Amino acid sequence: MSAQAQMRALLDQLMGTARDGDETRQRVKFTDDRVCKSHLLDCCPHDILAGTRMDLGECTKIHDLALRADYEIASKERDLFFELDAMDHLESFISECDRRTDLAKKRLAETQEEISAEVSAKAEKVHELNEEIGKLLAKAEQLGAEGNVDESQKILMEVEKVRAKKKEAEEEYRNSMPASSFQQQKLRVCEVCSAYLGLHDNDRRLADHFGGKLHLGFIQIREKLDQLRKTVAEKQEKRNLDRLRRREEREREEWLSRRSGSRTRDRRRSRSRDRRRRRSRSTSRERRKSSRSRSQDRHRRHRSRSRSHSRGHRWASRDQSAKYK
Repeated sequence: MSAQAQMRALLDQLMGTARDGDETRQRVKFTDDRVCKSHLLDCCPHDILAGTRMDLGECTKIHDLALRADYEIASKERDLFFELDAMDHLESFISECDRRTDLAKKRLAETQEEISAEVSAKAEKVHELNEEIGKLLAKAEQLGAEGNVDESQKILMEVEKVRAKKKEAEEEYRNSMPASSFQQQKLRVCEVCSAYLGLHDNDRRLADHFGGKLHLGFIQIREKLDQLRKTVAEKQEKRNLDRLRRREEREREEWLSRRSGSRTRDRRRSRSRDRRRRRSRSTSRERRKSSRSRSQDRHRRHRSRSRSHSRGHRWASRDQSAKYK
């Protein structure tokens, strides 16, 4: 890649698709299904294993550093939950690698000579010490490249101790095997990257393997997968809690609404009863008033008739008295 292309890629990674106002680059959004979500999260195996013995070639989905920058900017404002897609991708890839590892183990078991369980355990011990030496040498080389010479020297001293243990383990293994069988290269499958490791591999070969891009790439993928599983589990738990809280709030609002409606209906009923009572009292008063009025009228009429009768009686008495006189 030329210096100009590197500078363009760096700007894309920092500023996204809109860094220079080019609208044609924004036609594909990072949310598009055609975009690799693992690439956006910087964990696509096609990127990590590029240039190794297990180079997977180009990914079938879109890889663009500018889209990754767009995603990183957008993910600060809202949760896009792309981790689930990336987790499914890596799980599928690792599952296929583990399947190849199991097949390689079966193939070795079929082709290599059968040995007793005791001899097999001694060979396994040599393999384990080989792996420890390889990892320590790779770490020492990394520290030395970073300028941390003192730490690198300490690790090299540990390597010497492990080498002494390996020598003793090899002697035990040699003494338990016939000379003709011992010279045969006993292989083992690496549990991380499924590469073959030899029982008699030298330190340089072991350091190259455990410090190589292939082995470290698989470690990165497996560690990223573990991290994604943890993140997805936490986010799913958070979503479930948020969903439960929203449901409880909705149920509470519905309960308050029903309670408010019930109170409103109670108030309406109460007002209706009050109006009926008032109408009833008013009607009763009117009836009583009407009754009193009728009673008074009757009383007045009775008194009037009584007075009229009394006057008539008096006049009649007077007339009769005058007649006798």
